[in-house]
Amino acid sequence: MRVVSGEFKGRPLKSVPGNTTRPTTDKVKESIFNMIGPYFSGGTVLDLFAGSGGLGIEAISRGMNKAIFVDREYKAIQTVRLNLEACKVSEDHYEVYKNDSERALKALVKRELVFDLIMLDPPYKKQKLIDLLTFIEKYNLLTESGYIVCEHGSDIELPEEVGALRQTRKETYGMIGISIYQIHKGIEHNEVQE
Repeated sequence: MRVVSGEFKGRPLKSVPGNTTRPTTDKVKESIFNMIGPYFSGGTVLDLFAGSGGLGIEAISRGMNKAIFVDREYKAIQTVRLNLEACKVSEDHYEVYKNDSERALKALVKRELVFDLIMLDPPYKKQKLIDLLTFIEKYNLLTESGYIVCEHGSDIELPEEVGALRQTRKETYGMIGISIYQIHKGIEHNEVQE
């Protein structure tokens, strides 16, 4: 596993020890970024089920200013930090938190943060992804032109729309499915009526 492109191209990344996390393969990672980038001129990425941190690090390597990494496993958090150090990512470009996804999202809402890219790669559970998409949409955590990338089992069909979010791309790579959502401009986006 390595950084595929950008500033840290070719740097090797460690995997989380044990078999509780599945790292995204370099091929799938490259395909994801080709669909949404492939490069960025700034922005903030949320890597919510960070694992080794490979997706968030890839986003920084390709031009995002900042990444927030969240994982509930201590081993994953240690691996994220090791990989950030190995890539020599400056400390002002990232934050790393050991937390579960729901509590982390609530904390981010309190901080009034919004993201240009949100990576959701939970243990393959469809309902969890729908709940996360619903929460992100309800609390306006995604910028108007931002992307949400969901990684899931290829047998899982996610809804075409979740509130103002619309599925804009769907691809399958063997056992892995990728669904990409963006805010649909035609829908009033959670604006409070007077």
